[in-house]
Amino acid sequence: MCGIIGYTGSRPAFPIVIDSLKRLEYRGYDSAGVAVLNGGPLHVRKTAGKIADLPLDGLGDAGATAIAHTRWATHGRPTLNNAHPHTDGAGNVAVVHNGIVENYEALRTELLREGRLFRSETDTEVIPLLIERFLERGASLEEAVREAAKLLQGGHAIAVIGAGAPGAVIGLRIGHAGGLVVGRGAGENFLASDLPAIAGAVDRVAYLADGEMTVVTAEGAACTDLEGRPIKKEWRIGRHDPAAAAKGPHKHFMLKEIMEQPESLVSAMRDRVDFNEMRLDLPGFPFDAARVRAFDRVVLLGMGTSYHAAQVGRLMIEHLARLPAEAEHAGEFRYREPVLTPDTLVVTITQSGETADSLIAMQEASRRGAAQIAVTNVAGSEAARLADYALFLNAGPEIAVASTKTFTGSLLCLYLLALRLAELRGALDAGAVAESIHALARLPEQVGRSLAAAGLD
Repeated sequence: MCGIIGYTGSRPAFPIVIDSLKRLEYRGYDSAGVAVLNGGPLHVRKTAGKIADLPLDGLGDAGATAIAHTRWATHGRPTLNNAHPHTDGAGNVAVVHNGIVENYEALRTELLREGRLFRSETDTEVIPLLIERFLERGASLEEAVREAAKLLQGGHAIAVIGAGAPGAVIGLRIGHAGGLVVGRGAGENFLASDLPAIAGAVDRVAYLADGEMTVVTAEGAACTDLEGRPIKKEWRIGRHDPAAAAKGPHKHFMLKEIMEQPESLVSAMRDRVDFNEMRLDLPGFPFDAARVRAFDRVVLLGMGTSYHAAQVGRLMIEHLARLPAEAEHAGEFRYREPVLTPDTLVVTITQSGETADSLIAMQEASRRGAAQIAVTNVAGSEAARLADYALFLNAGPEIAVASTKTFTGSLLCLYLLALRLAELRGALDAGAVAESIHALARLPEQVGRSLAAAGLD
């Protein structure tokens, strides 16, 4: 999950996009960047940190067209070079992106053969380099973006600006793993990942669907498919009410959160899955191979939906790590005399991190000296503090009572944990882990297609 904002109008663009980006910061904390166009060269600024750390000195009134991005890393570490926007070799095109380029390796190999240079570890960088290829063949920026888009596999939300099209922001959506909303204001227009970023600044909004592209200028927004055929969009009133804006085009929060699952799965993989090297890394994981091999069993605890996740997690751990596992209802676990030793690993799943029965069970596990991992959506929660290690879902707020995206996020985090335990125990070799990671790259788009086929939205 990443945050995207684009603006074009008559006012200086960078303070507008930075202000909007701050409302999207929950979608990514590890890096941020902005590209501004003034009819001349692009001005690009990035930071491997929060939006407040962006070096904006000297931009002044650099231009009235800009894109900006806040990131949670999937491909590549959270470094300055890996921060978005990414540019082409000539520095004439800037791209921000939310999604995973599933065929990144093949495209990168092809572009390297053409002599194009990569300056980052990200999959996103193939996009501006593909655009550059088609520009060199005489295409307009709009045509080049369209042709590049046809080569991308997976689910994507993309925004592009270029020196060859001053005053325009091009946005497109491919697949179902990332959304974009177009907003029309008075003499200025926007693109954004979420409506709250631009609510209050626009009068009408439209949402891009799979295979749709828009060229946004100060005068309006023209929408087409990826063949260039015009599309008539339904323009809705841009809600100023924060709750209505947060729901976006959805009837209620539960539907919104169901449809957010592809993006929340991407977020659950951030900083943990290296799609370049096809390897797994759980930063700060406290147990080494000797300690993991000493574990004689895993006990998974949860309440309600989290208990159902624990039941699935038990199967994952036994199948992948070949380690005996059992799922227990935390509300019952606390009332008996569980047999726990320092060689027992207790994994507690709690979306809020504050579920009372689960916390009492964790305290009991601590008294008996068991090793503990918490799978939770809330950093700083009591469960995260009690555990030796916390796997955060990174799913963003879940408003609806019935769990949706936090359930699937819990399953993915448990799968990553099972893979890590399997690696350290020697139950899976590097090749088998790489095969599993390759499959994970396709997961968000596969979930998106399933949701689209269900016709929920």
